[in-house]
Amino acid sequence: MMRRLTKVSALAALAALVLAGCQTVKQPTTQTTPAGPSATPVAEGKPVPGFTPANFGRLPVSDAPDWDNARKAFRRSCASRSFASSPLWSTACENARAAVSAPEFFQQNFDLWAVSSDQKANGATVSSDTTGLMTGYYEPILDASPTRTSHYTWPVLATPPDLIDVELSSLYPELKGKRIRGKISGRKLIPYGSRSSIDQRTDLYPYAIAWLADPIDQLFLQIQGSGQLRVKGVGLIRVFYDDQNGYPYRAVARWLIDRNQMTAHEASMQSIRAWAKAHPDQVPQLLAYNPSYVFFRRAPVTDLSVGPQGGQGVPLTPGASVAIDRHVWVYGTPFFVSVSQQNPDLHFNRPVIAQDTGGAIRGIIRFDYFWGSGNQAGENAGRQKSTVTAWVMVPKGHSPAEVLRK
Repeated sequence: MMRRLTKVSALAALAALVLAGCQTVKQPTTQTTPAGPSATPVAEGKPVPGFTPANFGRLPVSDAPDWDNARKAFRRSCASRSFASSPLWSTACENARAAVSAPEFFQQNFDLWAVSSDQKANGATVSSDTTGLMTGYYEPILDASPTRTSHYTWPVLATPPDLIDVELSSLYPELKGKRIRGKISGRKLIPYGSRSSIDQRTDLYPYAIAWLADPIDQLFLQIQGSGQLRVKGVGLIRVFYDDQNGYPYRAVARWLIDRNQMTAHEASMQSIRAWAKAHPDQVPQLLAYNPSYVFFRRAPVTDLSVGPQGGQGVPLTPGASVAIDRHVWVYGTPFFVSVSQQNPDLHFNRPVIAQDTGGAIRGIIRFDYFWGSGNQAGENAGRQKSTVTAWVMVPKGHSPAEVLRK
């Protein structure tokens, strides 16, 4: 449950300050428009989604098991009552268990649209990008201790009671989706502590779910947003994202690149781990570069064959679930993606379902691909930085605008 500020006067004052600094965002359009022949217009604002009708028969070649996996993931979205009962998805959810092949299910229930990221000026499209970025993520499996010891010193923290979460739309509907996190100091709401500040707070130790031995494990667990912990004397538990301290995420790879510790091409989870092991004295500076700090909630592991819960509130499916930008897309939306990468070599074409999100996932053609749980999934995820082309599947009888976040 989100924590909200109870002092209305403080909330109103804070929201007014935020409102003064915000600009109205234009609603995205849903159809690509050719640019006119007049003088070159100047691009306006953020890119908006563009859609061009496409045909399933002309998609890049894909494997039948990938379609089966995507239908399984879509069925999990349909297990959400609010999703399955919505006018947009209800018919597809009813048909998701029909005795037809998975490719037939998608072709019979969805229309296909090629996705682009369009820049507009004076109502015309001045540029249109059809490729974007796909990275990978996974669920770590880590050894942990139920108590702090000389070896296990890095906490996996539950959300502390002094973290206040303010949803601004309660006072200003135009700020829907905007929230502020902080803590009370006297009669004021002030920013919550950054990562380095939280690391110094021994008063938060009672809120530790478990303790890890490696600060890099703690960092990557927070970046991934969920994980399995093998807790000594307790057994296997799962932890999921619960809240965050309100600071923007900053990739620690950038800190290393700016200091000529590695190149952008070399940056990966594996290379960051290796650098940290070779430079333990500089790890605190590396960690402090990313002020964002994630808090967790715990849950027992009842079925290891089922993935962690994603942002949609349903289990993720390895190889079929992706995280998307929730400012753009609706959860549960199916896509077909064509992925390519040269070093290391990675190419695949397959359907995927939007079932999660992440702080670093921003953009129209921007995906984070869920590889699964454990070390091998981590190896695959850590090396993925791929070019991706995307097609969105829209339920028949509906327009592409309906799978955009309102």
